Amino acid sequence: MKQLLLFLFFSITTFSQKTTIPFDSNALGESREITIGLPPSFEKNPNKKYPILILLDGDYLFDPFYGALNYGAYWDDLPEMIVVGISQNKNNERIDDSTYDEADGVPSGKGAKFFEFIGAELLPYIEKKYPVAPFRIIAGHDTTAGFLNFFLYKDNPLFNGYISLSPELAPEMENRIPEKLSNLKQPVFYYQSNGDGDIKKIQESIKKLDENIKQVTNPALNYKFDNFKGASHYSLVLYSIPNALYQFFDAYKPISSTEYTEKIAVLQSGYVDYLTNKYAVLSKSLGLKIPIRVNDFKAIEAAILKNKAYPELDKLAEIANKNYPKSMLADYELGLMYEKMGDPKKAAKRYQSASQLEEIGDLTKNMMMEKYDDMISQTPKK
Repeated sequence: MKQLLLFLFFSITTFSQKTTIPFDSNALGESREITIGLPPSFEKNPNKKYPILILLDGDYLFDPFYGALNYGAYWDDLPEMIVVGISQNKNNERIDDSTYDEADGVPSGKGAKFFEFIGAELLPYIEKKYPVAPFRIIAGHDTTAGFLNFFLYKDNPLFNGYISLSPELAPEMENRIPEKLSNLKQPVFYYQSNGDGDIKKIQESIKKLDENIKQVTNPALNYKFDNFKGASHYSLVLYSIPNALYQFFDAYKPISSTEYTEKIAVLQSGYVDYLTNKYAVLSKSLGLKIPIRVNDFKAIEAAILKNKAYPELDKLAEIANKNYPKSMLADYELGLMYEKMGDPKKAAKRYQSASQLEEIGDLTKNMMMEKYDDMISQTPKK
């Protein structure tokens, strides 16, 4: 855990962009300061689309989240995101922003206006100004963490992911939230946390909500609850951020050595199907469409070779051609298939073809020509 905490203080800002601007809101009838953090690759990839993270209590949550995301993206464990922090602590606006009706437990007064500001003004502004993927997360702490749950009350929730850090819950939320989660029609990621040093009154309602959510059997729900030993109401935030992000984006991570050993190498067949399904889940659940990583191709290739399922290399070549049509990857996989199946003549032809295409990963033109020469030497003379 200490290693995870370290990266919260390591923000890769050299190539990233962070801007604070005033946002004039008709719903609030005032100007509110927002901070927008763009991904490091934003300028170089104008056609790339990014998920959105809306941070309540952006004054103090922005930097920890932004640093964690930039660190995770550096290692390709987390996707790059557009982060938007809303200032709520200049004049303690967070209290009025989170106002709800004590009788029916829904936003009222300034709280209703703040709810409208997020959904009807801020999100449309961000989505019009920047290239965004259809995956939205909202996060908050104590009072604002409780408030963000109101977005779940909608029949079609506005957000796909909810990060609720030590929430101060409105009346009946312990029952209403599980009910709404039970009726989900679209995938939703939900994370909440507290610490054993947290405020006792808050702990009781959080634990009750956790008990009720754990009774939900809806497969559309991805839920996690953390209760951190020794964490206070404030320190639990730093424990929670990496856990929440890695929960939500577990499907995004490249194939690890553990995943390879425990899930892929042990398969009897269907190695390529495993790869395509992994990226299909990424697209369906997170709205992210990215090329299959070259290292993931190599992991599947290794499993195929280990289990001598050589015909599957043909299917792997098809996918390689779709993802990297100008590269030598597809012809290399076919050459490898023919080589392993004892047809050096066809293998040589594919390796020669590969040598004329773009290099990729650790595959080089010299490597292809060496393999071509090796296959030619094994080809029977007429």
